[in-house]
Amino acid sequence: MAWASWTTTGVFAGRGGVRTDEAGILNGDLTVHTTWSGQEAHVAVQYSGGSDWFTVTGSPTECASEEASRYLHQAVVDAVRNGGAATVPRHTAPPGVL
Repeated sequence: MAWASWTTTGVFAGRGGVRTDEAGILNGDLTVHTTWSGQEAHVAVQYSGGSDWFTVTGSPTECASEEASRYLHQAVVDAVRNGGAATVPRHTAPPGVL
């Protein structure tokens, strides 16, 4: 089975933060982590330097390829930076990327 993992540290959440399933809204300096395994991507965040991970609302989500998972990860990072109770965006792959 194919898999990939992406991590971005030092993501400062915009006003309104990011929505998580376990802890509600998180704000501040965060780390975003995406794990893709075949057909699905799991996205989590933690306070930078922390030990607890929290599922970003909307995760897991269907994701058909490693390339699409990388694009999804960046879309989540951008959404967290924008704030507004960010969740995992839908339909984030560019045309031609499955």
